Amino acid sequence: MIAKVDQDTCIGCGLCPTICEDVFEMGDEGKAQVKVDVVPEGSEDAAKEAEESCPVNAIEVE
Repeated sequence: MIAKVDQDTCIGCGLCPTICEDVFEMGDEGKAQVKVDVVPEGSEDAAKEAEESCPVNAIEVE
């Protein structure tokens, strides 16, 4: 699985790294970013939960 964050849509609420810290982190500009190329095994469900929980639908996990 690969995760992506649309930087133009992200509002920097910080929810995704709270849900899945193995995949997401807050960047220097205050917006979420992906910190791994591939979602680690065992973190897939949390990454999908972060995608579903994003209030502005800025995350895509496929």
